[in-house]
Amino acid sequence: MILFVASRGDVAGINIARKLVEVFGFKEDKKILGFPTYTKDLRGGEEAKLIIIEDETVMMQKIPPISELRMIIFISKHSSRSGTPTLSVHTPGNIGEAHLGGEPRKVSISPASAMKAALIEMRAARDEMGLPYEVSYECTHHGPSLDVPAMFVELGSTPEQWGDGRAAEAVARGAFAAAENKITYPAALGIGGQHYNEKFTRIALTSEVAFGHMIPKHALHEVNEYIIRHCIERTVERVDKIFLDWKGIKGGDKGPLMEIIKRVGLSVEKV
Repeated sequence: MILFVASRGDVAGINIARKLVEVFGFKEDKKILGFPTYTKDLRGGEEAKLIIIEDETVMMQKIPPISELRMIIFISKHSSRSGTPTLSVHTPGNIGEAHLGGEPRKVSISPASAMKAALIEMRAARDEMGLPYEVSYECTHHGPSLDVPAMFVELGSTPEQWGDGRAAEAVARGAFAAAENKITYPAALGIGGQHYNEKFTRIALTSEVAFGHMIPKHALHEVNEYIIRHCIERTVERVDKIFLDWKGIKGGDKGPLMEIIKRVGLSVEKV
């Protein structure tokens, strides 16, 4: 079962949820823990449920009691100082301290192939509708830190975009593609660069590689061997390679990082 989650107080999340109902035919169902709930049968017969919670999605550390839960897809707003219109996807969890939900130094399990499917579909929707939006991975950040595969599909980055119905439809298409994805891609861990990593996004959109967790350069002071192994182990697919945004790593961090990666034993590609 796939669980879609939106927050009542999140304008973008509600708009995306509305598009799931309008475009993909989610039907109102009995409530779960008092939350408004909608249901849809996916391709292959798997069930999907959409719930509207009261709290912020980043704070949903406790999962509703749903049997056979395979993945959680959070649909939400995205905020940034730049205000760049963006359709994005990432896994939640904290590389370091828990400043916005979740648990310290614990990441959720990353569904790399599902995230790649969302990325591909959002780019297709963006191009078909002529939307002036960037399509991008974000690095792993904020809560919750869950023991089931979890991902955020987001619409950003200001109230103007949060209320954009056509962009909300593009995000809904990405989220639904993630839920129905049946392709398993070779997975990788990405390290270095900015929070929105253009290089990792481009690789995912032009090759078979799917990124799970991504660690930006500003978080590398939090990284040790435990965190690297933790991000690798908490990916649905087997991670066989680490991609390094080499120019996006500070000189002083490169030596210690390479020593850690050598001990981990995976192949490395500098991009």
